[in-house]
Amino acid sequence: MVGRTVRPERGSATREAILTTAERLFAEHGVHAVSNRQISEAAGQGNSAAVGYHFGTKADLVRAIARKHAEEMEQLRVWMVADIAGSTDVRDWVACLVRPFTRHLEAQGPPTWYARFRAQVMADPALYQITVEESLPSPSLRLLVDGLNRCLADLPADVREARWAMARHVMVHMCVERERALAEGTSTLQPSWDDLAASLIDAIVGLLQAEVTPRS
Repeated sequence: MVGRTVRPERGSATREAILTTAERLFAEHGVHAVSNRQISEAAGQGNSAAVGYHFGTKADLVRAIARKHAEEMEQLRVWMVADIAGSTDVRDWVACLVRPFTRHLEAQGPPTWYARFRAQVMADPALYQITVEESLPSPSLRLLVDGLNRCLADLPADVREARWAMARHVMVHMCVERERALAEGTSTLQPSWDDLAASLIDAIVGLLQAEVTPRS
């Protein structure tokens, strides 16, 4: 009986070590600059093929990292979305976009790497699509998008889509700055993750509701 339980536990611990190490290395150096061998060695695995054995391709590893964080943020977002159901206030919906991300980073405690991992992945269309696919099953995220789009129904569809992209970049890259500063022990723009979230909500609400320049 004991022999049958040790192997799965060791396998789970190995997978977690590889996930954590890969996230850190991808965040610090970029996904394409890091080999599976480097991840295996940094994760303390004697077998250089450990990443492929447990996850498959590098894209599969990126997917596993994205899925882990998406599931954890879903738990934070679901109650927030339920609490504002039917709201017509843009700020309510933007808070549901920002706060699960910042609270997730805060809950992990420094150093974290997820914001920097997200920024690296967002720069690669194929890898970014993986994170999008991992977010699609989220019921709370679909409700969030629908609710915010209803509030922005007067915006042309292409403008709304562009501003969604801007909002994502603002949120991720401001979190990158704080995450990096905390990891390096340098000063931060905001005293806490909650303060950064409040600042981001103000900025993103303004961005989404900004006047649209007439087009020729």
